[in-house]
Amino acid sequence: MPVQTLKIACAGLGRMGKRHALHFLERTPRAQLVAASTPDDAEIEWAKQHLEPFGVRLYKDYDEMLKQEGLQAVVIASVTTVHAEQAIKAINANLHVLCEKPLSTSVEVSQSVVDAAQKKPHLKVMCGFSRRFDDSYRDAWEKMDSGLIGRPSIFRSQTCDMLDPSGFFVAYAEFSGGIFVDCSIHDIDLALWFFGQNSQVKSVVASGITAVQPELRKHNDRDNAVGIVEFYGGQIAYLFCSRMMAAGQDDATEIIGTSGKLTVNAQPQSNLVNIYEPTGIRREIPAHYYGRFEQAFVNEANQFTACCLDDKKLPMKLSGAVQAVKIGCALQESLNSGRKIWFDRTGRRVEKAIL
Repeated sequence: MPVQTLKIACAGLGRMGKRHALHFLERTPRAQLVAASTPDDAEIEWAKQHLEPFGVRLYKDYDEMLKQEGLQAVVIASVTTVHAEQAIKAINANLHVLCEKPLSTSVEVSQSVVDAAQKKPHLKVMCGFSRRFDDSYRDAWEKMDSGLIGRPSIFRSQTCDMLDPSGFFVAYAEFSGGIFVDCSIHDIDLALWFFGQNSQVKSVVASGITAVQPELRKHNDRDNAVGIVEFYGGQIAYLFCSRMMAAGQDDATEIIGTSGKLTVNAQPQSNLVNIYEPTGIRREIPAHYYGRFEQAFVNEANQFTACCLDDKKLPMKLSGAVQAVKIGCALQESLNSGRKIWFDRTGRRVEKAIL
């Protein structure tokens, strides 16, 4: 009996798109990458060398790619500003969708993806929050879920990128939605995962600085920021995001419960090598996010493929991706306004706390 494979296409061949394309091409046995699209000439040239020789058909037009015969799914790794538009087009074309985070930089536009997916319940539509597929984070969640640390009450998490003096993050800020929507979205999603996907936000407040790249302010962004999210269930999430780590990528999470705590990646390291030098002993850490979570992305690709082929339940609700954007946008607004933002128990904005 022939092995069933998922015929999938990749939209966008930038830094993350290249990785997704290669994951589905080389490291997802039950998937077959059959097409890829990008309007960028340099990315097309890369694809002619790395994808086309393996039977992947290349397109400069996304809409044309969606018409390819036999296509079953699309992984969307384009620029954030077109995530929602491309996801909805794929859904309307009756295709499964794995969309890079966030769904968009707007709550309303993100919700439009959920609305489109609800009209096609047979399709698998998932937003790719990679840390949920990391073995260490999964182990921590399972330990928490078993009651090992009591009731989770405080969540502290950070996403800290290595300093890039090239100005990449300044240019990126024009369409990223800001450091909380782009960088902290992973930590926000983790808070919702560990506290429960239906957790209701009570308030958010944020503050930030431009320590090394003051030009970020022209895009209402910062290179370092701290946010506090309070939930109606009595939990608090403390989030730190940064674009100026000197040693490399530094992402860590701490979940504090009523009878213990769990930490993930508290001491980041590339491998188990210790370097002994005259000045002391040190370990190297990954230079970028992918260096830490490469296997998580591969796990994500394989699990998404299995859900599509075997009609399994997706590991997360698409509505949670909207909740994450909602929190991220509110934090970004608080960052720029200096005001604490409140919500009632239905999720609507209010002008003052509901006591």
